[in-house]
Amino acid sequence: MLHPVLMYALTAAGLVLCVALFLSLKRDMLSSEARGRKQVSALETDWAAKMELIDERWKELSQISGLLVAPAAPRSGLNLNKRSQALRLSRKGEGPRDIAAALSIPQNEVELLVKVQKIMLSGLDTPASRARAL
Repeated sequence: MLHPVLMYALTAAGLVLCVALFLSLKRDMLSSEARGRKQVSALETDWAAKMELIDERWKELSQISGLLVAPAAPRSGLNLNKRSQALRLSRKGEGPRDIAAALSIPQNEVELLVKVQKIMLSGLDTPASRARAL
């Protein structure tokens, strides 16, 4: 067997080695933490600078948007007066092109109005609709 002093010496050497490893690990953790704090600080500084740029841009856009004027609401091409005039001219035999030119409205609106009027009138001429009217 081994000499008892040798066993104590090996145990002491193992204990010293464990303490050295513990201190080395602790030093590495502290240096890693310091690097992490530096990175976080750099990111916060960068973030703050970017936020200032965004705030400035927001103020510029707010000022510009205050100068913009909302577009006017689109005018309806056919009001009730023009619609009745268009139907009257259509009953007189005028064509959609002539009606559109006379009333200053798009030709396709006149065509649509005439078609809808014909559909409405044809729906009233059916026997079922006449029975309902009575």
